[in-house]
Amino acid sequence: MIGGRLDKNHPAPDALDKADLREAYERGRRDARAGRRRHPVLMTFTVIAAVIGVVLLVLAAVNGSFGQGGGVVDQNLRVAADRAQPAMRDAASGADQSLRQAGQSIRGKSADSAG
Repeated sequence: MIGGRLDKNHPAPDALDKADLREAYERGRRDARAGRRRHPVLMTFTVIAAVIGVVLLVLAAVNGSFGQGGGVVDQNLRVAADRAQPAMRDAASGADQSLRQAGQSIRGKSADSAG
């Protein structure tokens, strides 16, 4: 007989039950999901870069060119740096004073315990 099955005990390919198909489908989904897994820090940086890119495009559209949009960004960064510089200087000075006071109190305690 031509086209007949040689192994009568082996089920036909279309006789797979739905449970086997479902299990294979779910296994494939898990494998695909594992392959797409991303590192959260890398994705955060990617999103931040995309947001910055969109902001620059909007500034370029509003100001008429990328050069003028970049000038606006440079001006805002300059203002932010000018405002932050005194605050950073004050914070560094305060940290320096705190470290000196802590060092003096440690030296004083060690002198008291040695004597």
